[in-house]
Amino acid sequence: MRSLDYDVVIERIVSFIREKVKEASATGVVIGISGGIDSATTAYLAVNALGKEKVLGLIMPYYENGDVEDAKLVCKNLGIEYKLINIKPIVDEFENAVSELDVKSKGNIMARTRMILLYAHANSMNRLVLGTSNRSELLTGYFTKWGDGASDYAPLINLYKTEVWELAKRLGVPEKIIQKKPTAGLWEGQTDEDELGISYKLLDEILWRLVDLKMPKEDTAGELGIPLEKVEYVESLVKRSEHKRRLSLGPEF
Repeated sequence: MRSLDYDVVIERIVSFIREKVKEASATGVVIGISGGIDSATTAYLAVNALGKEKVLGLIMPYYENGDVEDAKLVCKNLGIEYKLINIKPIVDEFENAVSELDVKSKGNIMARTRMILLYAHANSMNRLVLGTSNRSELLTGYFTKWGDGASDYAPLINLYKTEVWELAKRLGVPEKIIQKKPTAGLWEGQTDEDELGISYKLLDEILWRLVDLKMPKEDTAGELGIPLEKVEYVESLVKRSEHKRRLSLGPEF
């Protein structure tokens, strides 16, 4: 993986957030706080950039688990205002309106419900929505289109997941949150790495070579000492999710 100066990374992201809020003549930002590493890191960066008074955290659980307490921990440590909104009644109404709803479709509804709430608050307060997606998620399509993939700006979008972990350590994100297994919280027991079928550490090493260095997949497998099929699997994740990284297209005339 690439070697980053994380002090410089922090400085650039903080400046970026401050600049974009100023350009939009916005009064601050709204962030969905899940209790995970990405949203916590984004919140810490936003407070560094704008001050705690200009950051609102929305905690939007469907399931009752430890994530809510972790999300509250982040907000309380930063001293930011937060709102706890149980999205279960909203999601259940969508579920009632759709027949044959599988677990992944329901997860997408959860993510899009959170997006609606984030923008409702941001619009009413003249604020921007800061997304929490990272580069690993972006390249593999591991996000809900028009859900957690929707935001005005995404400060972590060019950092791989393993780099977000390093950034979080330097920002002072609680160790409890740094160490927990990443999850989108879309169904009980769900974890990112189980669903992706690969660890973030290996995923990032493969993506860095395939996408950034444009290294042939055979060379990538050889350098990492892994089966070619593992590289081809990651390559397939990138290819089949291409539509999620762009706006809708139609035929040209």
